[in-house]
Amino acid sequence: MEPAVLGGKLASSLVAPLVRKLFATGGPGAGLVDRPVRLTHLVAFRGEQRTLGEKEVRRLAGRLVGDSLDSPGEPPFPRDEETAVADALATRLLALGDLDMDDVQAVRLGHRELAKQLQYRGDGAFGVLSADACYFLDSATEWACLHILEFFTRRSTFVARTLVAQTRGQAELIAKVDELITRTPRPDARDTAFERRYLPYAAEQYNHITIYGIDLRDSPDRWPLEVAYLSLEATGTEERAALPGEHTEPERTVRLSAEDALLTHDRVLLRGDAGSGKTTLVQWLAVTAARDGDRVPYVLPLRTLIRAGTLPAPAAFLTAVGCPLTPPEGWAERVLTAGRGLVLVDGLDEIPAAERHRTRDWLLALIRAFPGNRWLLTSRPTAVRPDWLTAEGFRELALTPMRQDDVATFVQRWHAAAQAPEYEGKLLDALRTKRDLARLATNPLMCGLICALHRERRGYLPTGRKELYDAALTMLLARRDRERGMDAVELSEEAQLELLQRLAYALVLSGRTEMDLATAEGIVERALPSVASAAGQGDAVTVLRALVLRSGLLRRPGEGTLDFVHRTFQDYLGARYAVEEGHLDVIAGRADDTQWEDVIRMAVAHARPGERAVLLRRLLAADTPRLTLLALACLEHATALDPAVRAEVEARAEALIPPGSKEDAKALAEAGPLVLELLPGPEGLTDAEAHGVTVTASLLAEREPGGALAVLRRFREHPALDVRRQLVGTWQRFEAHEYAAEVLDHLDRTDLILTCETEAQVAAVIDMRPWSHLTFRGPHRTAEIIRSVVAPDAVSDLQITDNERLTDLGELSVFAPLRSLLIHSRSARNFGQLTGLSLGELMVVQAADLTGLRDLSSLNQLSVAQRLSGTRLTDSLPLAAPLRYLYLGDDATADTGLRGLSHWSALEALYLDPTTTPLTAEDWAEVARLPQLSFLYLGGPLFPELLGPMPPLPGISYLSIRNMDGDEDLSSLPALLTGVLDVALDAAPGVRLDIARYAALFPDADVTLDEN
Repeated sequence: MEPAVLGGKLASSLVAPLVRKLFATGGPGAGLVDRPVRLTHLVAFRGEQRTLGEKEVRRLAGRLVGDSLDSPGEPPFPRDEETAVADALATRLLALGDLDMDDVQAVRLGHRELAKQLQYRGDGAFGVLSADACYFLDSATEWACLHILEFFTRRSTFVARTLVAQTRGQAELIAKVDELITRTPRPDARDTAFERRYLPYAAEQYNHITIYGIDLRDSPDRWPLEVAYLSLEATGTEERAALPGEHTEPERTVRLSAEDALLTHDRVLLRGDAGSGKTTLVQWLAVTAARDGDRVPYVLPLRTLIRAGTLPAPAAFLTAVGCPLTPPEGWAERVLTAGRGLVLVDGLDEIPAAERHRTRDWLLALIRAFPGNRWLLTSRPTAVRPDWLTAEGFRELALTPMRQDDVATFVQRWHAAAQAPEYEGKLLDALRTKRDLARLATNPLMCGLICALHRERRGYLPTGRKELYDAALTMLLARRDRERGMDAVELSEEAQLELLQRLAYALVLSGRTEMDLATAEGIVERALPSVASAAGQGDAVTVLRALVLRSGLLRRPGEGTLDFVHRTFQDYLGARYAVEEGHLDVIAGRADDTQWEDVIRMAVAHARPGERAVLLRRLLAADTPRLTLLALACLEHATALDPAVRAEVEARAEALIPPGSKEDAKALAEAGPLVLELLPGPEGLTDAEAHGVTVTASLLAEREPGGALAVLRRFREHPALDVRRQLVGTWQRFEAHEYAAEVLDHLDRTDLILTCETEAQVAAVIDMRPWSHLTFRGPHRTAEIIRSVVAPDAVSDLQITDNERLTDLGELSVFAPLRSLLIHSRSARNFGQLTGLSLGELMVVQAADLTGLRDLSSLNQLSVAQRLSGTRLTDSLPLAAPLRYLYLGDDATADTGLRGLSHWSALEALYLDPTTTPLTAEDWAEVARLPQLSFLYLGGPLFPELLGPMPPLPGISYLSIRNMDGDEDLSSLPALLTGVLDVALDAAPGVRLDIARYAALFPDADVTLDEN
């Protein structure tokens, strides 16, 4: 039987005294001696202090066994074995004196193991016992050991000696660990040491680029990235969360600096046309991350990686791109596991279409295995469908064409780097006055070529895209610079062009942008017999080496590989060779491949009129929207063409025009500025079609502002809100005063907000009819804002954001009838100066301080997103205001909590969105005391740590939870909000919420979902 069961048959009053008699009484002191006290010195039947003899031990054991047999119930073993069992128990107890351990070790051993030690040493001195007797003997031994250990732990020296033993053990363990660390350095120490080498290497490796044209003569090959980098803009679509009291806006286009794309979202798919600066942006992000040290950059050009067949795991990231540094084993995985990586995957469009899904799977596997890092993937616009990675949380952005200001900045930097200031002013004048030329200067590549051509030809510039490339090739292929250590091989321009276009066509056919050096040598070798001027210059290896050094169009990105300096040259030359060889069928047969779009356009430019007609008819024969639009785009390059074919292309395009949706509008804009001539309306269009036409024209404004303005002007009196919002939102794409006069000043202002960002836009407001809703974004002086508003009395809604120049709020008193005001300025102070306004709504996103806020007695809506002073809300918020709506965000309540909230008993809507301060029972008690509260807004970050002990709130009928990441536990809310009828859930950007899960929680409510 178990010791616990045996306890029912044994009297503790007998066992406990027996145990005490077995051991000598300890003397005074803590027992902290140099050598542990062994059990042999503790037992009372050994040594000089012996008080208990062996006979007494056997007598006590016999009494214990006898009492067990005499206890009520069935005897535990036959009575004729009583003496043998008693002797065996006594022998085991006497074995305590033979154990080589101290009391601390005995307690650590446990009663069962201690019993086994006694059994091992005490058995064998008696005859064979029955099974019941043996079972009783073992159980009794364990029961006695329980009391023995209990006795040890009650001794006065035990605790002190236990601590001494633990301390000695810990000291020994620490010493061993220290020795292990000394022999084996920690992984993080090795990682840190490696990163001290890798980050400077990456910063230097990617800090140089080629500025096209500068390296023509007497100039270095590469230039520092800081000299050449131009901060371009990217655009994307989003549904902006409405500010408190504001109507929710539909999906809109947002603009942001391209290098800031990853600051607002961890996963970005960046699209951009050839030469738009995607690779340069990748280098810039790598350099800045390496210098800042907050992220570890990995630059992964897909055209290089795909050649290896298997895309690399993190451990092979550096070797795959030829980095000479060897990291510690597992370093890359530790970086990514910690969420410190910046993975820049460049050139999705530069690999065959068949490889893209494999690349997608590879990328997503990495993201799922290593969450928390930042990921950027670049591609041409049409390489993959628009939603290719949307479901995986990627935000899609597109690099925008360069604006007039961007072009001017680029031209200035180019000429400064090239040390050619005498040409700068002349080129800027030409770009302003020659519209065809300005249309070509839409990206860094084209701008660089124009600058180089302008300098090379001493001010002469060609017109048209084909003419520009022809001139660029002539310039590049005619370079002669023996001072740079080149071979004496002389290749004529025609010979270079012939060889280059064969190489380009081979790459185009393979769907790649990089080829093995051996493959390139084979192409040159086969071409040499027909290129007489090159055949006499040496073998294929010699000629190819000279071509790389002399043409300026080829480069060696890695050992044993070859590519063109830019994809545009490859497509242009490949198309030229295809047309010369009569491969129109091949070109037309590849029209479904988006990689061939530029090849087809350039083929139309190179072809003769009859060949153009054949090629365009082949595109139309496919009868797909994309190829019809591609045929439409090709018309730009068809200088001479059968009028019937041109008319057929335009007629077929009319089936796609007007666009019926925003997506259709974007696809239509890809066809180019010629679309502007075909856009109809507004007569005969539905509201959705009218909106699509204005979106298309807006997207083409960068390339053809005059034509786009002519289209948008026709819609300035359209009544649809989406159309009018589109017209207001595209203001920044045009010259401010012209667009204001031609479009904005004619709009119906109902439900429209006019946003002014630039100084030119602020200045343009003065010439327009009054606007009732105005937003001024940026560092504009208050005097400039007031001066721009001719009729301050007409302004009812004013928002001043991102403005550090706003200091004196009293200056806003000129807007006497103002009903709604938003302030976002770290310099604004003294809200008491606004008491002269009849404000009904005030939103404070940021201010220097909130002094005087409590004096505003007219407010019924108030939003505050910064820390309030005092210990109660009544110390800062307006006491006399009849507030019906209150928003408290960020750390507004860090010092005050919600103490005093019940003062505003008229509150109907409460928005709580603290980011660091948890809500307390006292806070919720204040909420519960609001008799009219029916709308409750909660920020997703409240769950679960910050929500606190929320009480039942049966009066809430509308619940909104904003910025959810999907991990929030809402299971407790239905029982607390029993009166809720509507639940609105808002997902954080990139998050997908399962609405069914939340609808099940609120079966009696209408649950809606808003995903960004």
